Order: sequence, then C-alpha cells, then structure tokens
Amino acid sequence: MLIMKSTTNIVEQAKDVLKIEAQGILDLIEKLDNRFARMVELIHRSKGRVIVSGIGKSGIVGRKIVATLNSTGTHSLFLHPVEAMHGDLGMVDKRDVFLALSNSGETEELNALLPKIRSIGCKIIAFTGNETSTLANQSDIVIYVGVKQEACSLVPAPTASTTATLAMGDALAVSLMNKIKFNSKDFKKLHPGGSLGQRLSMNVYDLMLKDDSIPTISITDTMSEALNEINRVSMGVTFVIDKDSKITGIITDGDIRRLIAQNKQINELSVSEVMTQSPRCFQPDSPAYDALNLMEKHQITVLPIVNEEQHVIGILHLHDILGKGEFKFNEQT
Repeated sequence: MLIMKSTTNIVEQAKDVLKIEAQGILDLIEKLDNRFARMVELIHRSKGRVIVSGIGKSGIVGRKIVATLNSTGTHSLFLHPVEAMHGDLGMVDKRDVFLALSNSGETEELNALLPKIRSIGCKIIAFTGNETSTLANQSDIVIYVGVKQEACSLVPAPTASTTATLAMGDALAVSLMNKIKFNSKDFKKLHPGGSLGQRLSMNVYDLMLKDDSIPTISITDTMSEALNEINRVSMGVTFVIDKDSKITGIITDGDIRRLIAQNKQINELSVSEVMTQSPRCFQPDSPAYDALNLMEKHQITVLPIVNEEQHVIGILHLHDILGKGEFKFNEQT
C-alpha cells in the first residue's frame, strides 16, 4: 500500500513539473513583440554567424541552440565566455551577431565579455529573464525568457527557465528557417543519413583548409614573422615547424595576449620561448566527429592536420566543422 502511495506521489510531482514548465513557455507568448521580429531580421541580414554564449546551464542550452541553428541553415558557433577572454575571442568577426544567454542578466563572466564584443563591432542580443539587468542594458535587442517559478521548489535550480530559453531558441531557429526558405532538400544535405550526427562522419580531409591557408613558421623565425603569419591567415594561430618540416609547436593569439599582459617584449623573445611544444595533431582520414570530440575535451578551436611523417598538410578550425566551412555532401536526394 505504501509503495502504491509513493508511486502516485512521484507521478503527481512529475506532472507538476511538466505543468510549471509548460506554463513558463506559454507565458512567453504574451511577451513576444516586435523585438523578436527585429532579431530575426538582424540575423537574416548579417553576413556572419550567430555567436551564442552563456555559462553553466545557460551554456548547455546555448550549445543546443547552436546545434539547432546549424542544422536548419543558420551558421552558428558556441563561444565560452571564459575561453573567449583567453584567446577564443579571435574567432569573432564584426559581421557576426552575438546572442548572450543569462536568466539573471548578471552573469559576471558573460557581462565582462560584452564590451569586447561591442568593440569588435557585433550587434548584441540578450535572452534574459531580467529586462533591467546589466546584460539587458548592454544589448541592442532584449528578448524576455523569464518564468514565474522554477519547477524545483526545494532549491532554485534552473529548470523552467532553461526550458523557456531553449524554446525561444527553437522559435528563433524556425523563424530563420522560414525566412531563408530552408526546405526538405536543404535539410537532407545537412542530414544525409537521416541523423544530425552523421554529418560529422565526414573525413577531416574533406573539411580542412590546405596549401596557402595553412599558417606555418620556422622555429628559427622571429616573433615578428610569427605575428605576420598569424595576421596573414586570420585564424588566430600559426604552427611551428623544425628544420625537417615537422611540426614542433604552436603559437596562438592567446599565448601572445598573455605575454603582453605580463609586460613581456614580444619581439625580444624567440619562437621557441613562446610556442607550446608538441601540440595535439590529427590525421586527415579520421572522422570529423572524432576531431570535434578532441576539441571539446581539450577546449581548443584549431587542430593541425599531419601525415604519417608529422608534416603539416592542413588546418581544421571549429568553424569548419560547425558551420563556417562548406560541407561537401553527396548531392543525391
């Protein structure tokens, strides 16, 4: 008898959670106004990508929004606010639109990033539950995603609020999909096997950049030459090769920024003093999915692609896996 009563209580609790979360989404309908339409138009007109950023649960929701946007024809990228302040900001372009996620609007790490994003020239959109927050005040467009209550009554764990943010992300993706007239043929190109994950089964070789797009310098070069090479390719990185043309190190924008912050005179340092030795490399015949997992595991955005002799034959950027690069799918439908 006790077991049946306990089971009934559990089911009722689950129903209450679903009701609260469903109501949270329904309440957003009344809040939707012309700001949503302005957001869709802004992203549609932009020549860049949607850069989504958030911390904690908002970051997890942001990654899902990025996945949905990419799979429905809007090039997108997730940017971790902390990693952005340590070099990953180099992947942001003035043509991009920045979408910041924070229920409170007072996430310190995210708000600290906003002036940097603004200085690049990006427009900023906020998904927040606090329209008078620091985030809202620094944004060009504010989309309200607040809820009256979370589904968890014991602790203020993000539940209904993250569901509401996710639902608003879906509304954005579908609106953009309709705007660009994304159809079933387009969908099949991005889902050739009927599964989102299968597009990542392409080989690294099909996605990597080659030849003059590969930034390389010799270990005997000066840091001035290293900076010129980083600027030439504009990928925030250059690979260092030894006298046998084998990769021996890597120098990133982040490395240079950290040295400048330490008041180091860059031009007085040697390449070998600045570079990170023995960088993680990848093989060209490996699946892009494995490369993405490696990037996620080690929080890196660029991989040197090498042959069996450790000669650099390509460069793979996170952009080229998640949206910026052109996928070369089979055209059969």
